[in-house]
Amino acid sequence: MAVLDNVFERAKARRARVVFPELDEPRVAAATAEIRAAGLAEPLPLAEVSDAHVAALVEVRGLKAPVARRMLARPLYRAAAMVAAGEADAMVAGADAPTRRVIEAASIGIGLADGVDTVSSFFLMLFPDGREMIFADCAVNVAPDSSELADIARASAASSEALLGSARVALLSFSTGTSGSGASVETVRAAAEATGFAGPLQADAALNAAIAAQKGAGDGDANVLIFPGLDAGNIAYKLAQELAGAQAVGPFLQGFRKPCSDLSRGATVQDIVAATAVTVAMS
Repeated sequence: MAVLDNVFERAKARRARVVFPELDEPRVAAATAEIRAAGLAEPLPLAEVSDAHVAALVEVRGLKAPVARRMLARPLYRAAAMVAAGEADAMVAGADAPTRRVIEAASIGIGLADGVDTVSSFFLMLFPDGREMIFADCAVNVAPDSSELADIARASAASSEALLGSARVALLSFSTGTSGSGASVETVRAAAEATGFAGPLQADAALNAAIAAQKGAGDGDANVLIFPGLDAGNIAYKLAQELAGAQAVGPFLQGFRKPCSDLSRGATVQDIVAATAVTVAMS
């Protein structure tokens, strides 16, 4: 896939420092050996707690120093503090920890990007016909309101720009324009108005130029699909895998000041290598 080839080349050129708080986990250990050998990144183990780490947590979250020092006993928080302190460029975790724990640690240690109040996730979807797309949010936010949906759309656009070189965003709904009504449609409409992205759009209007023209709904060439809720997003990416043979790379967290990748607890060694390369390419 072209995008993955590009990601691996960019990662090699970047040679970022990536901290792995679960380095003792066998899959992570094997993956970091491959990452180092291929020159994709400089894998880092957890450092000993330092005053710089405490200061980073105090600065990012305004914690009291004794509280920050206690939190740094936890590996995920210490890894996030290493990123915040400039000792690492990115963090890759989650092989042995649930997503919510990774998000908590990154939110406290790294902090959110300017203008973003919602952490979200995306999958890089690679289709057999060569199409490369971003699907969001398929892993984190269950029922986002219009403000949260707008945050997801903005973060996903930035992710697409970084990985695919462009972002043509469609906020999906069961309604295109004013063809339908309901609470979910109005949530999508408000998010579209807040961001300036296309929506609400049905999936065919977002992806098919002829249908888009027929419905007067843009160009029909979206490469970033924003789903109205986790039900739709999670179902859609799994259907794409099973029915269209798509490869789903991720999920990747987005919305932080610096990159943080959340691994699936079922991730293979190659999944971890690919996730690290994507994370580095976005750093």
